[in-house]
Amino acid sequence: MNPSPHLTLPEVEAIARAAHATQKDKAGRPYAEHLQAVAEGTRARGGSADQIAAAWLHDAVEDDALTEQWLKDAALTQRTKDIVRALTKEQGETPEAYAARILATPGARLVKEADMAHNANPARLAELDGPTRTRLTAKYANMRALLGV
Repeated sequence: MNPSPHLTLPEVEAIARAAHATQKDKAGRPYAEHLQAVAEGTRARGGSADQIAAAWLHDAVEDDALTEQWLKDAALTQRTKDIVRALTKEQGETPEAYAARILATPGARLVKEADMAHNANPARLAELDGPTRTRLTAKYANMRALLGV
């Protein structure tokens, strides 16, 4: 029984894993592996429980695994919800606007840093075809520069 009004980290993890259960990453790996790596990277960078919860959920709304209404109603802290919203790219949004929102949201930059570290991992990128690897490497370098990481 959870005495807190908020979901525990294991509960958030279970929800994220279930929501993304049918998804694969660009290399064909189970998407939950990415979520776990971002959560672990957030923890390793000294992230709080709110940030680790957001790491598990950082792609859920953007990938239509969970809805914005689910996020609004979920038993999560406001900080976790704010970080998830900050990390949810809007259709047609420029990288500059996306980075500005991340920088304006307390705690979001650290989670995005963990996300980019996993996305730009050379072993992970090596599994992709050349053009995709080149495109993503440039994309991640640009975002790192915009965020100052």
